[in-house]
Amino acid sequence: MTKHKSGFVAIVGRPNVGKSTLLNQVIGQKIAIMSDKPQTTRNKIHGVYTTAQMQIVFLDTPGIHKPKSKLGNYMMKVAENTFHEVDAILFLVDVAEGIGGGDRFIIERLKNVKTPVILVLNKIDQVHPEALLPVIVAYKDLYEFAEIIPISALQGNNVNTLLEQVGKYLPEGPQYYPADQVTDHPEQFIIAELIREKLLHATREEIPHSIAVAIEQMKVEENGIVTIGAVIYVERDSQKGIIIGKQGAMLKEVGRLARRDIESLLGSKIFLELWVKVNKDWRNREHVLKDLGFRHD
Repeated sequence: MTKHKSGFVAIVGRPNVGKSTLLNQVIGQKIAIMSDKPQTTRNKIHGVYTTAQMQIVFLDTPGIHKPKSKLGNYMMKVAENTFHEVDAILFLVDVAEGIGGGDRFIIERLKNVKTPVILVLNKIDQVHPEALLPVIVAYKDLYEFAEIIPISALQGNNVNTLLEQVGKYLPEGPQYYPADQVTDHPEQFIIAELIREKLLHATREEIPHSIAVAIEQMKVEENGIVTIGAVIYVERDSQKGIIIGKQGAMLKEVGRLARRDIESLLGSKIFLELWVKVNKDWRNREHVLKDLGFRHD
């Protein structure tokens, strides 16, 4: 009889290479938010993939980058600490863009860990197959990868092969989570992230990293409707005005889009109330970061 395997796998890579897209594709539903703006992921998102033979607990880390604030420092420490906590590392790169300074920056950090690293060449749907070989050769020159696997996270191409290969690096172990559980994050965390995703899509370049979302209340009413109150924190009064929009139009649209995803997540009707508050320079204030759930210990 085949022994059951289980373990922890980190997904790392520079910002915007498709880490959250891959995690959502593997899990089969949205638990990590997606945006075309870099550094969208701020906390380690734990996604759980379960079959009869194995269970993989994925950690989708913040995109590794040179930090510019205390929040940036936090995000970097989260990502780098992860390298030593897992059974395998998936290093995700964008083949459509080739090797960049950010990729080299990460590879230098990977040289300090003993964990096996699988190079995952993402976005193969955007390049001609013949263009892959030179990319593979270039990466092989920089680091000795345990495996090199081309995929399209968005379309799901070759993702099953990737999962099979990951299984080779997992130790024998128990099933940590029930088979139907896809994340270990509380619902409130995912709800806050879904609201933040809608804000990232709706707002201009200068806003995204200035936004944090906190769920202040969540209550199931007698009629089964879930009442949710969320506060959107920004750093400046001008940002508050942008998010609220003319006659509240922007905030209403964000609420409408978020409501749809949250109802899908919870499987019930919701009443969502959003407030916008200014918390000046919150990204550089240690106690505010802790209050919002950013810890790297």
